[in-house]
Amino acid sequence: MKATFFITYIMVDGWAGVAGEILRLKPLIIFHLKNFFMVKTEKDREEAMDPGTLGFNTGEPQIQLYFLLGLVYAVVSPILLPFIIVFFALAYVVYRHQIINVYNQEYESAAAFWPDVHGRIIVAVIVSQLLLMGLLSTKEAAQSTPLLITLPILTIWFHLFCKGRYEPAFVRYPLQEAMMKDTLERAREPNLNLKSFLQDAYRHPDF
Repeated sequence: MKATFFITYIMVDGWAGVAGEILRLKPLIIFHLKNFFMVKTEKDREEAMDPGTLGFNTGEPQIQLYFLLGLVYAVVSPILLPFIIVFFALAYVVYRHQIINVYNQEYESAAAFWPDVHGRIIVAVIVSQLLLMGLLSTKEAAQSTPLLITLPILTIWFHLFCKGRYEPAFVRYPLQEAMMKDTLERAREPNLNLKSFLQDAYRHPDF
């Protein structure tokens, strides 16, 4: 079986990681240590009980790695797919519970990171398609390989279409939010003269 290593990796790192996330043994131990040595007031106790926020810098790349493994090994060794599906099912249930009931959300990015995630997913799909073309070219189905060249082309076209259609919503403020910001700015600084502020905001270079 070609995917033995990655099956073991998914079970040890993925499944066990999800179980560790729901148990939260490390924060529990840290809380008891802080409670025993550092807590003197109720404020100290509240700070010691703070669960923190979800680690997007580590959790999101891990999920994308499993997504890439699922796409790649769907061609090479489909036996890996049930383990990937179980991981995503467990991760959905656990992280949904943790985000709603455990973690304190310190900020809201309005899905500003989604264009990067979408781009990496497209790269994973293209890698899977190229691997499929290479695998079929070594088998008896080599004649069908030229027909598969359209798959990466269509995928890249779909990525460019989504980028042109939806990316402005992530990098530009909607008119409603811009109006709210202008209203808030007028309330905070009612005497701000915007025309005089913008008068020297840009100067043409002198040659």
